Amino acid sequence: MDILRVVRYLALVFWGLPWTLLASELIDIKRDVELAISLKPNLDNGRILYSLCIVCHSPEGWGSHNGYYPQIAGQLPGVLIKQLADIRARNRDNPTMLPFSLLQALGGVQGMADVSAYISALPMSRDSDVGPGFDLALGEELYRKECAECHGDRGEGDDKEHIPMLQGQHYSYLKRQFNWIRIGKRRNADEKMVKQIQRFSQREISAMMDYVSRLKPPQEKLAPPGWQNPDFPGFSRTNLPPEMHRRDWRELPLPPTRPTMPQ
Repeated sequence: MDILRVVRYLALVFWGLPWTLLASELIDIKRDVELAISLKPNLDNGRILYSLCIVCHSPEGWGSHNGYYPQIAGQLPGVLIKQLADIRARNRDNPTMLPFSLLQALGGVQGMADVSAYISALPMSRDSDVGPGFDLALGEELYRKECAECHGDRGEGDDKEHIPMLQGQHYSYLKRQFNWIRIGKRRNADEKMVKQIQRFSQREISAMMDYVSRLKPPQEKLAPPGWQNPDFPGFSRTNLPPEMHRRDWRELPLPPTRPTMPQ
């Protein structure tokens, strides 16, 4: 891959991308998704392309415990391809990801297939963030009644239908994305789901996402203890603040008490 071409292209995106170029990238997204899924991926090229992603997603693809970045490692390849295409089509708002989702950055539809296959093959974290654990019985009841039909009994998703795997995902990320789907900010959500979740209370949302955050991937998808991605040995894993790596939200320091205003 021509790295200089990608750098020049990204510079153009950040400092003045012509709208005509953006328009050309948005042509026939559905066709591109179907083609990318049909192609045989090149994992070596996928690794090279993923080097553009590791600053945010980490070399392992495990995201952050505060849920700002999701765990993408192990996600179904068809889902990854669809999400890249939706971001490129502005069907999912993600300004940070937009430049990296464009076909000129990926080197074409083949590149979209390559990087998605590479990410999907990454072993998943054993230590994803979970919720407070207060309402797990309610969360399980709601999930089985409302979500399992599409996302699977164990949150395994459906690659053919582009339904994301939920296993091993961070609680904070799940909760935020659920609320974004609910208010229409994440426009690529299934219309039936958007309508279905309008009736949920915040307690029910928290309980359900807490339960989902505890759905673990099968053993064969999990990374060995202490594993680091050998493809990126020189990358620092300590580039995020310590609180972003803490296991339990209850360990975070409380915010300072606001002083009482004089009457």
